[in-house]
Formats: sequence, structure tokens, C-alpha cells
Amino acid sequence: MFTGLIEAIGTVRAAAATAAGRRLEVDLGAAADGVRPGDSVNLGGACQTVVDLRGAVAAFDVVPETLRLTTLGDLASGDRVNLERSLRLGDRLGGHLVTGHVDGVARLAERRERGPERLWRFEASADLLGSMVPKGSVAVDGASLTLVDVGPAGFSVALIPTTLERTTLGALPVGGRANVETDVLGKYVLKLLGGAKAPGGLSLDGLREAGFLD
Repeated sequence: MFTGLIEAIGTVRAAAATAAGRRLEVDLGAAADGVRPGDSVNLGGACQTVVDLRGAVAAFDVVPETLRLTTLGDLASGDRVNLERSLRLGDRLGGHLVTGHVDGVARLAERRERGPERLWRFEASADLLGSMVPKGSVAVDGASLTLVDVGPAGFSVALIPTTLERTTLGALPVGGRANVETDVLGKYVLKLLGGAKAPGGLSLDGLREAGFLD
């Protein structure tokens, strides 16, 4: 479990296909402190297990399912990636609960920069958008962000200068792809509402008619 507060930006030192998927070697930098083989690290939004550690360089074996659902298969030597070590009991939860289980990939459609405002608009599939709500939480490449708007074809997030400086999102070009994890609490609520079929029970249509949903 993670918070979505990026601790460091790592650098990919090596990337190679293997019989089991793909092996990534990443220089964790300051985020290597306290990390041991077997630990979980949020790597660009995806929870990955450290299989080997040499100094600050950690090795990860990325399985085909992760390669299918994320951008980790696109990483090459020299690329930069957001990093966060797993949450410890008792730590402050400064972002939101992030599992590191990526739901899908979105594409940056627009970077709007007017004065101090930084608004990134992403195009995403209906499956991703279905569990997002305006002013809710979303993790983009592992970074906890607040949703500004959610529409039929995409969503937007507002970024502060600190996020742009301390994550890879500031360098993401228009057309670039990013890993997306929607709010885990929202997914459970959506699942429960979808299964509520008893007369008088909660439903998405009922909440929408009552004005709780757009």
C-alpha cells in the first residue's frame, strides 16, 4: 500500500526482455534507503517487488499482465520513473490510499498553462472514467492527484509546481501515456451499488436522481 506521494525520481539503468516478461534495473537514489530484496516499490504507479539490490540499483521482474496494463514495457535505459516505498503502519497518509494496481493507461491530450494554473487533460477509456468523480482522487504514474473534471472521453487534474518539479509529470509530453489507478474506495462503492438490486436499495440511478451524482 502507498500514499501517492512521490519520494524520488529513479533512473532506469537497464531494461531487457526475459522468458517471464521483462527485467528492469532502476537506480532508486534516495528512495533506496531501507529497501531490501522482497520489498514492494511503487514504480511509475505499479507495485513491483525488488528481486535484487546492488547498492541503490534495484532489479524488478515485470510480468506479462503488468506489461499489458501499464507503460512499464516502454521504459528504456535512461528513462526516469516516479518512486515511492511502501507505506508503514503509523506513517502519515498525505495523499490517498494507493494500491499500485494499475487499472489502465491514459494519454495526455492537453497541457493548459495560464498564469499559475497548470491543468493537464487526459483521454481515457470508459472503464477508467466510470470509477472517477470530480474532486475525487486518482493516481497518475503513481502520484496522488485531485480530479478537476470527469467527462465522457477523459479527465483533468490540476498540478502544483511542487508536483511538476518532483515527479515525471512535468516532463510528460502531449500524446504521452501515463499509468492510472482510480480510487480503490470508489471502486468498492461502485461494485456494491452495482449489486444492490433489492427494492428500495441503493443504486446509481437512484443516487443520480437524488442529485448525488452528475
